[in-house]
Amino acid sequence: MLVIECGLLIDGVSDEPHHDVAIAIEDGIIVDISDRGAFASDNHVEHDVLIPGLIDAHVHLAGVRSMNPMEWATANVSTMTARATADLRKLVAAGFTAVRDVGSSTGLGLRTAVEEGEIPGPRVYTSGKSISQTGGHGDSHFLPYEWAKTRAGLSTIADGPDECRKEARKRIRQGVDCLKIMTTGGVLSEKDAPDQSQYTDAEISAFTEEAHRVGIPVASHAQGAAGIKRALENGVDTIEHGFFLDTETIDLLLETDATLVPTLAIMHRLVTEGADHGVPEWGLEKSRAARRDHFDSIRRAYEAGVPIALGTDFIGPDLVPHGENMLEAELFVEEIGMTEMDAIRAGTSVAARTLPDDNVGVISNGAVADLVALESDPLDDISALRRVETVYRDGKRVLV
Repeated sequence: MLVIECGLLIDGVSDEPHHDVAIAIEDGIIVDISDRGAFASDNHVEHDVLIPGLIDAHVHLAGVRSMNPMEWATANVSTMTARATADLRKLVAAGFTAVRDVGSSTGLGLRTAVEEGEIPGPRVYTSGKSISQTGGHGDSHFLPYEWAKTRAGLSTIADGPDECRKEARKRIRQGVDCLKIMTTGGVLSEKDAPDQSQYTDAEISAFTEEAHRVGIPVASHAQGAAGIKRALENGVDTIEHGFFLDTETIDLLLETDATLVPTLAIMHRLVTEGADHGVPEWGLEKSRAARRDHFDSIRRAYEAGVPIALGTDFIGPDLVPHGENMLEAELFVEEIGMTEMDAIRAGTSVAARTLPDDNVGVISNGAVADLVALESDPLDDISALRRVETVYRDGKRVLV
């Protein structure tokens, strides 16, 4: 039995931290939690501050190293996989013990390699490639349609309810953990816009019916209000980005108990540094135009009590590198007005809502022993989340 004792424990759920705590772990599972000194064991470790392993609920394990969408569409998959393997090491070293990959050609293979213990990394939950309509956010607009349709990018294309249903079934056959669809345009797709609605009610319903039949959630890239509403009305479980939330969409998020994953970090980086990293001018212009509304929408959603999960939309290049994902929690506190505790919960128990597992993101009896020891208290300064001392996965110290 491993016993970990700490002076300060944040369990991912409670409003207040716990002090002088001992955690008993057997076979990678937390079997008991009590006061310091309660358990006798030869295998004993002490830390000052302990939190649950963090979850980034929106990443792309794409292994790209450029902000040029042409590279995303044409890069060699084996090269991307090798780079993404390095990214997994960076993520787990930064305290992320689980990630939700919502659009890549590498996620399924990486998930297997991590599960088999071949490479260190967080738990990988993946949609495989995301799914877009023709001309939608996931279409490679700059390529001939035949190329985009058959082999390009981080998405595949499906149109009409029957084709959408079949594409969902293909993903389920591959063994994905969720589906990722696009119900609006976006800032990094050339010929559409964030406020443009994509996919019809019947098409969205085809995706959600197939996914929910086998018990997996559906995530939707949804930035404009019309596309957000359409997604929620047709059963989507998580809204990614949420740039333009009006009162009706916020009410609908609450009514459906959907989770909002804002991905403020990528918007912040696009606006503040994107011009220095090769982001196309059309992407910069759309990001600058949307930033104020985006951040304001998330403030209002937070104040209304919408469940908000930490997700960065980081993809790998120097502008948005894996390993710096704690930026999202800092933006929650500094820009949105979250308490430090709420920002931590956004990256633990709330982010866990986006996953098909119910035993991650918390420190409690029966949960997996995914834990992060910090050098200082993040309730005093949220940037303490960056100062990681030790990471445990399944009760074992992660060595990267």
